[in-house]
Parts: sequence; C-alpha cells; structure tokens
Amino acid sequence: MSPASDVPPASDPTAASGASAQPALRLDGIHKRLGGRDIVVDLHLDVAPGELVTLLGPSGCGKTTTLRMVAGFLKPDRGRVLVDGRDVTPLNPEKRPSAMVFQSYALWPHMTVFKNVAFPLRLAKVPGAELTRRVEAALDMVGLMHHRDSRPARISGGEQQRVALARALVQEPKLLLLDEPLSNLDARLRVKVREEIREIQQRLGITTVLVTHDQEEALSISDRVAVMKDGRIEQLSPPAELYADPRSEFVARFVGSLNTFDGRLVERADGLSVAAEPGVVTAVRPEDVVILDGASDQAAQLETQAAGATAARPVHAARVLRVVPHGPYAEVMLDVAGHRLSAFRSGSLPAQDSQVTVRLRRPMVFVDGKREQASDS
Repeated sequence: MSPASDVPPASDPTAASGASAQPALRLDGIHKRLGGRDIVVDLHLDVAPGELVTLLGPSGCGKTTTLRMVAGFLKPDRGRVLVDGRDVTPLNPEKRPSAMVFQSYALWPHMTVFKNVAFPLRLAKVPGAELTRRVEAALDMVGLMHHRDSRPARISGGEQQRVALARALVQEPKLLLLDEPLSNLDARLRVKVREEIREIQQRLGITTVLVTHDQEEALSISDRVAVMKDGRIEQLSPPAELYADPRSEFVARFVGSLNTFDGRLVERADGLSVAAEPGVVTAVRPEDVVILDGASDQAAQLETQAAGATAARPVHAARVLRVVPHGPYAEVMLDVAGHRLSAFRSGSLPAQDSQVTVRLRRPMVFVDGKREQASDS
C-alpha cells in the first residue's frame, strides 16, 4: 500500500472522485505561512460537484486556514483556488461564489432573524421583492419561518445555527463552507442539526466543505474525509474506508479507538507475545477484539470468516478487568497475557473477574508511522 501522504495532486482531474469531470473546487498546491511557520503546505484537493468533503484534524493542523483561503479571507502565499475551473485566488470574499457559516454564527443581535438572513442580499442591493422571496425560501428550508421576527437571543442555539445556514444559502452560492458549525451545540442537538445540514445539502446538491475536529461528525456527514496533519492531507477517503483502512498510525489513532502494541504481535496457539522492533506498532480496534465466551471452534471460525479473515487466528485466554457501559454497547477491559486490551461488545456481557476467550481480528501493523500491507489478516 502506498504511504498515506501520497495524495493525488489536484492537477490530476481524477483526484477527487475517480471521474474526469471538472471539479467544483480545486485547491492547486496552496501554501500558507503565518507567524513564522508553515500552516498549510502545498495542499492539493479536488471536490466534485455536489460533494461534501470534511477537513478533519486536531487543533493547529491547518484545516481552518485552508477553509479561510477557499473563502478568500486569507490569500495563499502560493498556489491557486479554482471554482468550476475559474481562478478565484485574487478575489475578495464578497466576489467569490461561496458563502461561509462561522463557528460563532456571527448573527447581529439587534436584527430580527429575517433581517439577519437578508443582510448579504441588502449589501448586494438585491431588489425588495426578490430579497423577500429568497429570504422566505431560505427560512422555510431551515424550518424557521415562524421565527422570522424573533431576535437571536430569543431562539435556541440550534435555531441560531440554522439562521446562519439560511444566511449562507440565501446567497445561492456555488460553494457552502462550514467552519465547526456544530461545536457550540450540546451532544443531542449536534446529532439533530448535522442530519438537517446533510439533508439540506443533498437536497440542494450544493458542493460543501466542512471543517471539524470531531471524528463522529466527519464520518457521519461526509462523502469523503480529508484527515489533516501539520498542514498536509494525511489521507483522503470515504468515511468507511478511512476507518477500516487507515494508511497511517496517525489516521488510525485519530479516527476511532485503538489497542496498541509497541512491536510486532506474535500469536500462537500457546499464547500471545510482542516482538519488539524499532518503529513498529501493531494496532487492533476494540470491535476487533472478539469475546468468544466459550463458543465452539466452529462458531469461532464462523466469526473469523465473517470478519473477512482468510484463516482462523489463534484464540487467547483473558480475564475481565472491568465492564464500562456506553448505552447501546459496553467497553470490556481485558487482561490478555499481561496486555491490557479494550473490547466493544453489545448484548450479553461477561462478569468482572470472569475468564473468557478472545480472538484478535484484523491487526494493523505500522512501520515508522505508515501502514504495512498485511499478507494474511
């Protein structure tokens, strides 16, 4: 497997979606240096028409700086931003065919919901009848017509977020840019609003770039996710592929939970050990630590085959250290041959201090941070 950093350059028209169609957005080697350090480094990215791509990564990885260069609030030191093949790099934000929803929502507290949504149209001197039609259509789309005369302080955080979204959509942009749009909402509301955003985005077919540090948000809402590290795209993949087939240790750790071993995992019928090897880390996701609970060899083999393995892996004795409920599933902490492992399990749960049998499915090996292609897993 090729290294995770080998992202196809944007000059390759198949970089975004495998098709030769012109991308709706192309970032052609954009680079930005701020405060004496490189924040975004020669970044290439194609986004297909109607696609929702999320820039995911920790604080300081360059994702928001990248979005601000797309919006025009920052100019790249080099490289180009192209929309539908047109170079918009020199243009200021108001001249670009994009609209941005900010993390803070940036609503005017003294204006009604209607006037907040209408604000960019007033700046553009859109005639009154057309302005009213477009604002009412945008408010109807986000379900806020009944709040048209309310002020932001009188509506909930989720409703404020939808006002900000309506204000972006009323401009009829070619690109919708979302900067951490759900970070100010509580967990329950985040799920509801992200589903609303995705439904509206798909209904309109609007090309969208979203920035977040929340892996669950990125995996649940995106067509593709670009995981960023140190100003570069570490991996660009559909959500399921990103989770199941991370190309680097960084991506594997950032997207999902991991059990890790410092070295190469050695599994035999008589036990489990780790062979120390410089630069080598073996990782197993908690859902791939399968608790067999004394199942027959035949049932265990069926579980392994269902996981896609080509041959049965050894089973190991384990002691249950702790069971931590997480609603629909539980995290079972295990001691396996002196190694502390976490397993995700739903349904019947083993008792604390009980003895169980486990099998490790799909171990991933990383050498110097890059994924090693397994010959048999």
